[in-house]
Amino acid sequence: MAEQLSPSTRTVEASRGPRLDLVQPFDYDSRTRVIFGQGTVGRLGELTQEIGGRRVLLVTDKGLTQAGHAQPAIKSLEAAGLAVAVFDDVTPNPTTDDVDRALEVARREQIDFLVGLGGGSSLDCAKGVNFLYTNGGRMEDYCGTGRAKLPMLPMIAVPTTAGTGSEAQSFALIADAKTHMKMACGDKKAACRVAVLDPDLTVSMPVSVTAATGIDALSHALETFVSKPRNAISNLFSRNAWRLLSQGFRSVLREPADLNARSAMLLGAHLAGGAIENSMLGATHALANPLSAHFDLTHGLAIGIMLPHVIRYNSQVVGALYGEFAADAGLCSVGDPAGPDTLARFVASLVAEAECPTNLATIGADPALVGVLAREAATQWTANFNPRSLEPADFEELYRRAFADFEG
Repeated sequence: MAEQLSPSTRTVEASRGPRLDLVQPFDYDSRTRVIFGQGTVGRLGELTQEIGGRRVLLVTDKGLTQAGHAQPAIKSLEAAGLAVAVFDDVTPNPTTDDVDRALEVARREQIDFLVGLGGGSSLDCAKGVNFLYTNGGRMEDYCGTGRAKLPMLPMIAVPTTAGTGSEAQSFALIADAKTHMKMACGDKKAACRVAVLDPDLTVSMPVSVTAATGIDALSHALETFVSKPRNAISNLFSRNAWRLLSQGFRSVLREPADLNARSAMLLGAHLAGGAIENSMLGATHALANPLSAHFDLTHGLAIGIMLPHVIRYNSQVVGALYGEFAADAGLCSVGDPAGPDTLARFVASLVAEAECPTNLATIGADPALVGVLAREAATQWTANFNPRSLEPADFEELYRRAFADFEG
């Protein structure tokens, strides 16, 4: 891997003036109505009825059901006179098996509407059901973009975590049940009709979930801001997401009941999800997916380990952009040549403060698997959008560096 830009080179880069990289063609097609505010989950029945739903499948997980968080959604739907079937057996990092089991319920109940309630796992599983219920086949048939030929059911997403921003995306991330490698299945017809963002639903998140999902959201803002397809629209989403998330993350860790901070995190995660829809992700996600598959590691924790190393790697070509984020977070002045590295160290400090794993050794990863992990990371779709190209040796080097804590 090449060395970083010299301070003098970075200073020139930071002073170039207007962001001409954003003056490029884009196709912005927002298909999701966004409703944000406390208590908005109570509007779920009204919104579903307005769109024309009658027989609803609510997709969630057992933890939310047992905690009583599914009840307000069910109550609202039933109060609107709608028939409600519940599938609450979604697992973290949902697989094709999760989708198939939920699909059985959808077919049995002859649904005409979907509601996803929960974190990205529940929302992605609901989208997966939508693909198969309306278009048939297997999830593998929809890996990629635009492969659904028939219309899909309307869906409302109600996120209960501030993480994936799945409610803002037309993609479902579903893992193969055998290999556990994730497939990105996207189609504009899979975009949610409505996203209901109710910060009240996020207050009771356990600290561990708050930390893992928050790190994921932060990575979305960081990766979309520098990705190859970045554009004027994604830039707006990324930057505003970063400002909300970088301020709110520490607050929700220290004061979980701080509703203002919870609101900032939920809205920030949604905006970052909108940025993904418009500019995709990068190498951090490509590196994280094999870690989740091999070591049963929560996605956000894998992200937290790899992200600082990727920031340093990418600073060769997008150092000035990282510097903007460092300045936005109050870490340095605009144009500071040390901004990119300051940003990487800041991210590493957030991961440590959240008491999440900070290196691969702490999760029991075997250094002998680095070659296997690198080959798998190189096949991940998001690697194609990273601002700095990676060869197989680069993936290996990033993994090797991640066996130790990030050093400033």
